[in-house]
Amino acid sequence: MDLLHSQLAVVQRQLSFVATDPIDWQLYVQAFSWTVCFFESYLLLRQYPLYSKTAPPPALAEHFTPEVFAKSQAYGKDKAKFSLVSGLYKQAVDSLMLHYGAYPWAWDVAGRILGKLGYSTDYEILQSIAFSAVVYFMSSIPSLPFSVYSTFVLEEKHGFNKTTPSLFVTDLLKGWGIGFVIGAPFLAAFLYVFKWAGDRFVPWLMGFLISFQMIMVILYPTVIQPLFNKLSPLSEGELRGRIEALATKLKFPLTHLYEIDGSKRSSHSNAYFFGLPWSKHIVIFDTLIKQSKAEEVEAVLAHELGHWYFMHPTKMMLVSQFHIFTILGLFPAFLHAPLFLRAFGFDKAVAAKPPTILAFMLFQMILIPLEAFVGIGMNIVSRKFEYEADRFACELKDRLKAEDMSNMGERLGRALVTLHVKNLSTVWVDWLYSAYHHSHPTLTERLKALEGFKSVSAKKEL
Repeated sequence: MDLLHSQLAVVQRQLSFVATDPIDWQLYVQAFSWTVCFFESYLLLRQYPLYSKTAPPPALAEHFTPEVFAKSQAYGKDKAKFSLVSGLYKQAVDSLMLHYGAYPWAWDVAGRILGKLGYSTDYEILQSIAFSAVVYFMSSIPSLPFSVYSTFVLEEKHGFNKTTPSLFVTDLLKGWGIGFVIGAPFLAAFLYVFKWAGDRFVPWLMGFLISFQMIMVILYPTVIQPLFNKLSPLSEGELRGRIEALATKLKFPLTHLYEIDGSKRSSHSNAYFFGLPWSKHIVIFDTLIKQSKAEEVEAVLAHELGHWYFMHPTKMMLVSQFHIFTILGLFPAFLHAPLFLRAFGFDKAVAAKPPTILAFMLFQMILIPLEAFVGIGMNIVSRKFEYEADRFACELKDRLKAEDMSNMGERLGRALVTLHVKNLSTVWVDWLYSAYHHSHPTLTERLKALEGFKSVSAKKEL
């Protein structure tokens, strides 16, 4: 532990200029956040002309009727226009909030709220919770019209929306309530670790964050998700039998197999698993069950179990923890820098002893360009994992010595096509846009890879 702290101390000495040099950090954040915004807009403009194509890629021509392809192109074009406008709008709002001192104002408002409740500003953690609530509403309310438009205009126009206005409002209020019930204690504990551990907070905070993630793995399916969706045991029948047999053969620790009423809000479909290492739960959207044959849904789940077999969620969590560790290792230099807060308009009294929540929030803004590159790197890793999971499904016949799984690759290919057709997913994708935004390979890439996997398997049998 001492070695870790000594290495972190070296990093802090390299960043000592943060506390001594009068840098215009606000200008830096404005410049780089707009740079990222314009780059993302540029990517959309690269992608947009592809929605004018009149035929799908040759490899997909037999899977898309002209009518379905036209609908897919129209849906993609509308989503691109919406993303372009909403992205620029959000960036403009964030930029104006920063320029006109919204964050110092929110900290002052939080202090006044505490005063009305009989607390002084010496209660930093309480003021930080109030500040976070003020900032959340201040930033989310301007984007509310776009959420309404996305749900009731864009998704409605293309036949996906099933959300009623009352359900939309109810979900919104539930989200706010859950955010406070879980977010407030989390933030209080998060800030307490800082205060308790002092400059040696990094390993302790890492431990806290991992523990919180484990707690949420338990709370989400049992407490949070039932507030929004109904999870029912998957009914007896061919599909349940196939999935349970597959889980048994792979020694997957299946505890519950659920069907979720995804159609309550949307026609989009999906399937996923979650849980602790010794207790896993599989969730299948009712829309997927209606849209696909049992053998195709089984293939989708075979892909998902490939992620489990290769420990992809665990590996992604480790990558994520390393990323968090890097961020926390750099943070102390900014936590003890009054000039850093002064650059964002906070008065001398507040900046003299920087509140942790303020320094951390502003520090995250500094990392905007870095996070863009990290996102691309995470996409590269995720795509690799997707190919591995697809290959796993194709190899089940050999892994399990089961002849009835010899066509699993073909079934998975049909399932992927069905998902893309029913969800009107984009099939023409610009390579740079995809590298930046997509954590999964395109449909064309995956079908080509599946053919390759099947060819390799066929050669092994010769």
